[in-house]
Amino acid sequence: MKHQATPYLTFDGQAKEALDYYKNVFGAEIVNVQTYGEADYPTPPGADELVMYAQFKKGDFTVMLSDGFPGQPVTIGSNISLALELENDDEIDSLYKKLTEKGTPVMELQDTFWGARFAKVKDPYGVIWDLNYQKD
Repeated sequence: MKHQATPYLTFDGQAKEALDYYKNVFGAEIVNVQTYGEADYPTPPGADELVMYAQFKKGDFTVMLSDGFPGQPVTIGSNISLALELENDDEIDSLYKKLTEKGTPVMELQDTFWGARFAKVKDPYGVIWDLNYQKD
């Protein structure tokens, strides 16, 4: 496993605005932005301009963010998760199994359209973990 968990912030339609704000506050570089409309994924009407994924960096400091999926409310205060970039199938399988023994899958472990295996799990303490293994 890589040695750092990355904060992942979820917004209710304000991700682009927040991204610009954080860029200015931290003097950060925006390194990636993808809207739902740009993704090869079916989305509801009106969601095309919402941010599906974005990332900004300042040195070793990295934050990822997105807008919540349309129809899934975002609760301010619990709109942060920790994203882990994993190195192989065995590692993601093992962590997913351990986290779901007492935790709750929010998104089952699966192959994604972005070329990764991904899962989102809420542990028994309410912490949400985004597990991602980016395949070649």
